[in-house]
Parts: sequence; structure tokens; C-alpha cells
Amino acid sequence: MSVKALRLWRTQRVLLRNGLDELLPATRLMRPVRILRYLAPSYWLRGPLPPPAVRIRRALEELGPIYVKFGQILSTRRDLLPDDLAEELAKLQDQVPPFPGPEARRLVERAYGRSLDQVFRYFEEEPMASASVAQVHRAGLPDGREVVVKVLRPDIERVITQDVDLLATLADLAERHWPEARRLRPREVVEEYRKTIFDELDLLREAASASQVRRNFSGSELLYVPEVFWPLCRRNVLVMERISGIPVSDLAALKAAGVDLKALADRGVEIFFTQVFRDNFFHADMHPGNIFVERDRPPNAPRYLAVDFGIMGSLSSGDQRYLAENFIAFFNRDYRRVAEVQVASGWVPPQTRVEELEGAIRTVCEPIFERPFREISFGMVLLRLFQTARRFDMAVQPQLVLLQKTLLNIEGLGRQLYPDLDLWSTAKPFLERWMSGQVGVPGLVRQAQINAPRLGEIVPQVPGLAYDLLRQANEGRLRVEWTSRELAELRQEVRRASRRSVLAIVGAALLVSAAIIYGLDGFTPPMWGRIPVATWVLGALGAFLLAVAVSEE
Repeated sequence: MSVKALRLWRTQRVLLRNGLDELLPATRLMRPVRILRYLAPSYWLRGPLPPPAVRIRRALEELGPIYVKFGQILSTRRDLLPDDLAEELAKLQDQVPPFPGPEARRLVERAYGRSLDQVFRYFEEEPMASASVAQVHRAGLPDGREVVVKVLRPDIERVITQDVDLLATLADLAERHWPEARRLRPREVVEEYRKTIFDELDLLREAASASQVRRNFSGSELLYVPEVFWPLCRRNVLVMERISGIPVSDLAALKAAGVDLKALADRGVEIFFTQVFRDNFFHADMHPGNIFVERDRPPNAPRYLAVDFGIMGSLSSGDQRYLAENFIAFFNRDYRRVAEVQVASGWVPPQTRVEELEGAIRTVCEPIFERPFREISFGMVLLRLFQTARRFDMAVQPQLVLLQKTLLNIEGLGRQLYPDLDLWSTAKPFLERWMSGQVGVPGLVRQAQINAPRLGEIVPQVPGLAYDLLRQANEGRLRVEWTSRELAELRQEVRRASRRSVLAIVGAALLVSAAIIYGLDGFTPPMWGRIPVATWVLGALGAFLLAVAVSEE
């Protein structure tokens, strides 16, 4: 039996053990097991089963770290999943036993090509944290600075490749044999997971992302990002400054330190919108395990510390503007504008009737405003808008899926810190300021500043180009070339018509010539056997050319 078949067999056993019997028909390999399970005592003694969403989460946890990571990413696809399943998968946490410290030392030494004693003052083989893809060790540099060393798990790329290939096989089988799977589009989800997980395997990419965010928030009182030590970074090794802070989920420690939780929650929201709209580069994995609060700060001016930049997101300038307009129009209850933005952005087909989309959005969103603003979820608003637009054939927008996931994380974290957080009161001034900078005179000035370097290269060339253009026009050498598919088709049709005309004219001329020769061959009509050969040839050739001309119509 092949390795894939063995892994598939193990996967199906886990599904069966967790009561996910309905998934078993998706593979021919396990169809007999679905019949045999009725003979097992455990089937009759297992008692009432928890909800399907809980069973799926437990099965992923039992299958191992790669499946846990898949479930975490799958939980962000709320446009595809039922709410209960998405919320259950969001509870998945990496609980992975560390690999041996000596193995980590060996991997780092191989990456550097020398002993660690020549690189670090010390290197702790006992990891301080372990996850599905990598684990982190404490170390010290020769100059006395304290760092952390992130090391990819040994042979992780081969393991991930095998598991993702198996997931792709299961997705393919599910789409063919499980009707519900077609709506969830598992193949598309697995391919998105493949891209995300392999991006996380390149620690140089993560180092670059961390450096970019650090530069964006240089000198900021909102967020601090550890320094990356580039000379010590490799594709499978990342070395960063070690930071010390209070885990953002430790409310007791935050209160004991006198942190103003309302200010902390408001600053978290401000960081998110700054990353999305000012920097267009946002941390897309801001769960509590990646966020800390700096110690020894003024209580009313707390500062966040962020780590783990493996998953980042960005938006096009168009998406930024449409998103801001969506939020502002929604909270002003301008559903017509929300619908117009959805169509103008290209997120729904251009033939969508704005009136129908407006009515659908009003039906979904109006009940939300029956609650106080502090109870309205920004992330759920975005989710409902996209779910409504899906009914109008909205294409999946991966960049907005990441944004939605991050917004839900930030919002959940903010309300955990301060339950009465009114996210709209924090976000609205920021969005309105950003929008005012995109339109009118401020927008023109901003675009001029952005395009100034390029214009500096182009403008000096304009007089020379204008002179060449005028000289060619004066000398009669100016040609206008227009190339398009329609023009090419028009040219071909003109050529065909011209060819038909020539053939018809020549054919008619030959027939007329044959008739003249025939008529001039004596005063009395000749008999058939006495018709000149030239008449036969010219007449036949003329008829042939006319037939060709007619056939090309």
C-alpha cells in the first residue's frame, strides 16, 4: 500500500472515530468500513455526539499540526463556511510538542556552516515556544544583546507537501461524491492553504515583512516591532531582538500593571486602520499569542509589541477606497451607496441591478442598527456585506478575506479588553480623514507628490517629443497606427470582399469573352462539336471563378 493510501486510511479512521461518518463515502478506500462500523461495540456505546462543527475541530486536532493550521486558515473563509463551523475552527490552537534541542542546534549550525559557539554567546536548546511550522529558542549575541532564534522544523517541507497533497486528494473526492462539498469549494480552499503555508516556510520573507512594519512604525507610541538581525537570517533561521511584555490576553496582569484597558483597546483599533489605510501592509495573524503589551509605560499610553509576521496582507488603492466608502456609507445607512460601491469596485458583475443589491443589503443590515453601536461588529458587517454580494455572483476576494479575518481578531481582542468598545467612534474619524485626503485638492496634491519622481523623468523629454511630432507632421510622414481586434477583423473582411469582387469581375469578363468568341465564329450558329476550344476554356474558367467568389460570401 502506498504512503498516500496509508495516510488516507489513517485520516478516515480519525473521521470515523469522531463520528464524521457522512464523509466516509467520499473515498472508495473506506466504503467497506462504513458498513463494518455497525458491528463495532464502540459505535453503539459512544452515546450522543456533539455538534458536527465540534467533531470536525476535534478531528483536525487529532490529525496533527498541519491539519490544525489548515483549520485555522479555513476558519477565515466565512464567506464559504457556516457561522458555527467557522467559529469552532477559530478555536484551534497549535499544541505541538517541540522537536529535540540538539536537532535545532544541528539545523542552525548547518545553515551557518559553523559552530554556534562562533555565532552566539549562548544558545538555549530548550525551546521557549513551539508551533506547527517552527520553534523558538533564546540566545545571546557576543555584544550582549538578547535575541530569539526561530528554526523551521526538520523535514517540514516534505511533510507539508505530503499532507497538502492528501488534502487536495480528499477535496477532489469530496467534490465528486459529497454534494454539500461543491458549495464549499474545497479545492479552492486547499490551493489557497497551499500558497499560505509554503509562504510561511520562507523565514527570509517573514524577516522582510517584520522589517517593513518596524520601519512603518518607527518612533511610534502605538506599536513596537523587534529588530531583525539580517546577517544571521537564513531561509530556515530567523534571528530577532528578544522582547519582554505582558501577553495581551492576561487581563489580570494588565490590570495589576495599571494599564488603561479602554486606551489599550482603542489603540489596537487605531493600529489596524493605520496599517490598512496608511501603510497598505497589515499583520494578518494578530491573535493573542502574537501580541504583547510593553511594561513600564504610562497607564493611559500603552504600547503594543508584535511578533510573528509570517502572514501579511495588502490592498490595492482601489480596494482601500472602496472599503472605506463601504464602511462610511453603511454606518450612515446609505444602502444605495453601499450597493453602488460594490458594483463600481468590480466585486460583483457590472450587469448587477443596483436596486436589487440595495434591497438585499438593507434587509441584512437594517436589523443590525437596532443594537447599540458598541454591540455592532465591524467584522460581521463586512462578512454580511460579502455574503449578501455572493448571491449576486461576487467573486472571491482573497485580500479582503485576510482583512476580514484580521478585523475580527482585532475586534474580538478589543472587546475582550474593554467590553463597551465602540469601534465605530474610533474608526469613523480615521476613515473620514483618510477619505478627505483622497479627493479634492488634498488628493491632487498627494498624487502629485507620489508621481513627482516619475514626472521628473518624463517632463524634460516632452519638448523633444513634441518637436519630433510636429516635424513629422510638417514633412507629411506622420502616421497614426490603430491596432485592435475589431480593426483586424474589419481589415480581414475588407480583404475578403475585395478578393470576391476581383474574382467575380475576372470570371464575368472571361464568360463575356467566351460569348464574343462564340458569336464571332461564323455568321451561322455553329454546332456543339464545332465550338472553338478557346470558348470552352474561357467559359469554364470564368464559371469556376464566379463559383469561388460566390462560395466566399
